[in-house]
Amino acid sequence: MTSSRKGAKSRRHGRNRSAGTKATTRVGQVRKPRADLEQQLEKYRRELNEALEQQTATSEVLRVISSSPGELKPVFRAMLEHAVRICEAKFGVLYRYDGKLFHPEALIGVPQALVEFHQKRGAFQAVPGTPLHQLWQTRNVVHTADDAGGPSASAQLGGARSHLAVPMLKDDALVGSIIIYRQEVRPFTNKQIELVGHFAKQAVIAIENTRLLNELRQRTTDLGEALEQQTATSEVLKVVSSSPGDLEPVFQAMLANATRLCEAKFGSLLLCDDRGFRVVALHDAPPAYVELRKREPFIRPQPEHPLGQVANTKEVVHVPDTATLPEHARARLVDIAGARTIVTVPMLKERELTGAIAIYRQEVRPFTDKQIELVKNFASQAVIAIENTRLLNELRESLQQQTATSEVLQVISSSPGELDPVFKAMLENATRICGAKFGVMFYYRDGTLRPAAELNVPKAFSEFIRQRGPFQPAPGSVFKHLILTKQPINVADGAAEGQFFVEQRGQVRRGAQLHGRADAQGGRADWRNSYLPPGGAAVHRQADRAFAKFCCPSRYRH
Repeated sequence: MTSSRKGAKSRRHGRNRSAGTKATTRVGQVRKPRADLEQQLEKYRRELNEALEQQTATSEVLRVISSSPGELKPVFRAMLEHAVRICEAKFGVLYRYDGKLFHPEALIGVPQALVEFHQKRGAFQAVPGTPLHQLWQTRNVVHTADDAGGPSASAQLGGARSHLAVPMLKDDALVGSIIIYRQEVRPFTNKQIELVGHFAKQAVIAIENTRLLNELRQRTTDLGEALEQQTATSEVLKVVSSSPGDLEPVFQAMLANATRLCEAKFGSLLLCDDRGFRVVALHDAPPAYVELRKREPFIRPQPEHPLGQVANTKEVVHVPDTATLPEHARARLVDIAGARTIVTVPMLKERELTGAIAIYRQEVRPFTDKQIELVKNFASQAVIAIENTRLLNELRESLQQQTATSEVLQVISSSPGELDPVFKAMLENATRICGAKFGVMFYYRDGTLRPAAELNVPKAFSEFIRQRGPFQPAPGSVFKHLILTKQPINVADGAAEGQFFVEQRGQVRRGAQLHGRADAQGGRADWRNSYLPPGGAAVHRQADRAFAKFCCPSRYRH
């Protein structure tokens, strides 16, 4: 019984030991999967953090892109900052490639010596033997584990050891590169290489988007400029149509538009003839310069003057800085008008210079090719306006002459045998058509001139004619020349002592004064004298202004 109880007891103890061993084994088995799970969980957490960090970086880059449309530098800098930080690099450089040279566009954390090297070198070709040169040749990622002793400036000046160069490709064409560096030997992981490749793709997209946006902006700008030019042309044409035969408002409209569209400070429009350039329109010119041009409307420029160069070459003259002109060629432009940048465009009719348009800036800022082309367009319009006005005025003058002839014939037919109304009608029409102030008609008989008709003659001069009565023209006088040549005479200045007044100086001066204008020059009157046998007629202006050609045909002018 006893042995049997012992055996039973022994069996119970054996079963207990076996159960304990199994339990310990099961606990160990449970602990091992738990450690693996914790490792996997840590791995997933790390990957999640990396993915979150990359997404955050991408989001920040996209935010920079959206807030800087058309600007690449802030986008490049944001990309490079995130690439350097996330990939645990020491510094980085982003290059743009233009097909020939690499341009450093962004630098992050770069040692000062290397920064100064990039600033001094500027754009460059990749140096053979460097990772960038290898990237340029292969268009592939270049991963250098240790660049100690390498030929690259990053190794020599920046202490770079491990670095990663990733190409920026657009349709297999190299447009740039991102390179990040470590100053210790620690190669980059595949995930880090993949991340920098992702930033490189974003950079390419940003470059393309910026290109498209800038093209759109340029097209919009071009369209706006074209619209402005069309509007300006329309305004000029409107002025032309509303002022037929009147060039002054047309010139003012052209000059105002040219000055405004070309962002100039002021402008001038000039016509030229044998006497030089005559200022006929000014826009926003300084008051002192306006007064100068009133006193001296004619400019006889030296060859070095912009107008002198235009006269000699008949080409556009663009002076970016008047300081480069000789002193005598720029003195008044700079001292009085304050002009620093000038463009002068010739007005040409069949290669014949008829005038010029000049616009000025009071700061050194050259005009663009588009702005110069715009002024050339206005110059062409001015030439067309001048020609149209000439044709219109000739037509008007022809109609006036025909109407005047018809009126005179009507007076003749209605007053048979009466000369006074006929002479008066002739003189009235001649004075009006020629734009004269007054007129006198004489008839010639027995070697003497006798007054036949007067129109609007000043009282003092009329009295002088009455008291003088019939007279014989003195040798060298206008009337003597008229009788001898039987041709019209156009005297520009009756107060001048010309060839026709040699023997009548005192009488001419008295006549000029009696005409109604006595100024510092002794009095002026423009005389248009025409001989019609057996007599003559004289029409006068009280201003220094010659009569038009239709009042004195070219074969009769002296």
